[in-house]
Amino acid sequence: MKATKTILCVVGTRPEAIKMAPVILALKQQSWADVKVLATAQHREMLDQVLSIFDITPDYDLDIMQQGQQLTELTARLLLALDNMLDSAAPDIVLAQGDTTTVMTTALACFYRRIPFGHVEAGLRTNDIWNPFPEEMNRVVAGHLTSLHFAPTDSSRNNLLKEGIDENSIHVTGNTVIDALLATAEKNFETGIEYDQSKRLILLTSHRRENFGQPMRDSFAAIRDMVEQNPDIVVIYPVHPNPNVLEPADEILGGHPRIHLIKPMAYSAFVQIMKEAYFIISDSGGVQEEAPALGKPVLVLREETERPEAVSAGVVKLVGTNRDLILEQANKLLKDEAYYQSLAKGVSPYGDGKAAARIVSIIEEFKIK
Repeated sequence: MKATKTILCVVGTRPEAIKMAPVILALKQQSWADVKVLATAQHREMLDQVLSIFDITPDYDLDIMQQGQQLTELTARLLLALDNMLDSAAPDIVLAQGDTTTVMTTALACFYRRIPFGHVEAGLRTNDIWNPFPEEMNRVVAGHLTSLHFAPTDSSRNNLLKEGIDENSIHVTGNTVIDALLATAEKNFETGIEYDQSKRLILLTSHRRENFGQPMRDSFAAIRDMVEQNPDIVVIYPVHPNPNVLEPADEILGGHPRIHLIKPMAYSAFVQIMKEAYFIISDSGGVQEEAPALGKPVLVLREETERPEAVSAGVVKLVGTNRDLILEQANKLLKDEAYYQSLAKGVSPYGDGKAAARIVSIIEEFKIK
């Protein structure tokens, strides 16, 4: 019988909760694992929504979110709060996923206290420290403070090797987002959204910090152009609550009868609406991973991506925030059936739905020094 390991799982945002949920649930089934969940609540309402869906209740809650918080103050408050929590919880190992400020500060706080840190979805890189901002910096810093790297793909593993990371600490597991997606997609959920189902549905998501301002306005203008040129489509856009997103969305997209601006959706409803979509336009990293597994083409509102596998597989297209290019590619998907089918192949380069089980096995064998 192996000794019990106290494992602290840290989540701060909705995407982190989605991707950590399969790991948390799998660990909770293990007799050797004493699992505790810490919510930093970097995104309060959207985080709570996802945790509720997966029936996960945090053992600790930092409730760190403040209106209009800046990165510097968020980082400082998180680091202090996490350090205090690590002191009282005394975990054997800490896990976090992705590239948010929550993840970077968790890795740093663990480093200062010499507690092993396990990084779920390790090794994603654009090799441009400013893009995406601040995520590229966050994951690079976290990567050099990590004891166990759970890389989703071989490409991610190679990124870490190029940075001099010990190959014995890197494990290619697949991406846990596919675990969560497949478990959810096999069911049919009510979305609560009424739209004309005789028309093709285009799903839009846009929230990234580096697109704030004119880039986001340009991309929204392209969406409106697309709708006005194609009377047989409707757009559904779950709008992020940040005022930098809400205000231009309402100004440019609001008021059109075939553009539905709605509040952020529950994860189960969002998976359902992805299943119903004809294609997706998004700047989200998670959507780039999820949509290909559902056979949905994605136009990515970014100049670069740390998820090149879907681009290489030909199921995702980078269009940036150039108004003309977005409209050109959207119209091509709408009007060219052969082109559409070439992107709707149902390829899943990010995993087979068994990533969490692999991660659990690796943690079980990990020797705590």
